[in-house]
Amino acid sequence: MIQTDTIIALATPAGAGAIAVIRLSGPDAITIATKHFESVSGKILENQKSHTIHLGYIKDGENLLDQALISIFKNPHSYTGENVIEISCHGSPYIQQQIIQLFLRNGCRTADAGEFTLRAFLNGKMDLSQAEAVADLISSDNAASHQIAVQQMRGGFSNEIKQLRTELLNFASLIELELDFSEEDVEFADRTEFKELLTRIQKVLQGLIDSFAVGNVIKNGIPVAIVGEPNVGKSTLLNAFLNEERALVSDIAGTTRDTIEDEISIGGIGFRFIDTAGIRETQDVVEGMGIKRTFEKIEQSQVVLLLVDGSKLLSDDKKLKNIVIDFEKIKNQNPLKPLVLLVNKADTLSEDDKNIIGTYLDNVKYLSAKTGEGVEELQNSLLEFVNTGALRNNETIVTNTRHYNSLLKALEEIEKVQFGMKADLSSDLMAIDVREALYHLGEITGQVTNDELLGNIFANFCIGK
Repeated sequence: MIQTDTIIALATPAGAGAIAVIRLSGPDAITIATKHFESVSGKILENQKSHTIHLGYIKDGENLLDQALISIFKNPHSYTGENVIEISCHGSPYIQQQIIQLFLRNGCRTADAGEFTLRAFLNGKMDLSQAEAVADLISSDNAASHQIAVQQMRGGFSNEIKQLRTELLNFASLIELELDFSEEDVEFADRTEFKELLTRIQKVLQGLIDSFAVGNVIKNGIPVAIVGEPNVGKSTLLNAFLNEERALVSDIAGTTRDTIEDEISIGGIGFRFIDTAGIRETQDVVEGMGIKRTFEKIEQSQVVLLLVDGSKLLSDDKKLKNIVIDFEKIKNQNPLKPLVLLVNKADTLSEDDKNIIGTYLDNVKYLSAKTGEGVEELQNSLLEFVNTGALRNNETIVTNTRHYNSLLKALEEIEKVQFGMKADLSSDLMAIDVREALYHLGEITGQVTNDELLGNIFANFCIGK
């Protein structure tokens, strides 16, 4: 699958800018660039050392296209492990296309999505999990997802998997050796040591699997549903979180008829807030559809904020009791989901008012979405729902669904081996399960792979990376 041609692509975002970077990679990258580059110093590009930068002119025959800087990276000391040229030209889309078309006419091919990183993987510059971390790093939009991607790109996760796989492979080899001498009834693998290894591998795999619950929400943002009756201030609260007029605010009940979503970063963690339609009995078909979607968003969210209007609570004893019923209903339907009861318009309530409300409602948080009072405290409370201890301790966190599925399969095979040890099954049966465990661990780092898998992974990359 390793390509031997020379590829080219724009490595910076399309469109106008101060500069643009065009990348070439392949055996002929430096030779092709030399033919169309005239250095201001008169030096021949092909004769220059790796990791040097040269100022000159990109020319198509006698036609001057641009003055540019060219960076040289000679194999194997480059991102892809091949000869690489990076052209820093002026950011005019016209100039970009003229330069790219010039090289396409003279021996280059347009790179496929992720082909530069694919070549880096195929040439042994990084393993598959590190390559996937490159894509995660590019798409990271908060401090936490950035930190995880950097850690994985530097090999933190893959090194852990490789270590486990190496140790398991050593024992697998001894078990396979036993099978070769099965008629002589000998044991080369120390069963006690093997049991200890299996226990340790099981513990590590289970820890990585458990980390996915945190890693997935950090990578994709934590969905938070803001729910409640009409006109309690849900849209105002969303606007307060975002610090902009994102949602339409009106005194007319049923103004929000569909969910409105937006994302912000709190303490380096991405939170996706969902303003939902007010929950009430209605004959309006469209509003009813919005209310139905509200309950769907409650199911999909990680945290639910139930907002009530504090200014109306004390005037209606029945409303207080109904809120308690609604709160318990949502809580019972989602027992594992954090549910926060918020009393809005706290600026209209006295301490005596809050004490009365407290006799009906437990663990209430007070805020004023209009003035911003209590919003920062609520944001801090949301952070407490996220287990960021692993981030602070620089522990490995799994964020990739493919890795998660492979870890589950590997753990299943390890548990089969443990069962076989306890049941004193023959070595040939255990050897099958050990091979399967090794296979699934190898899938993560790319020690076991196929063209279809690589195609699916790198198809999601951007062109030029």
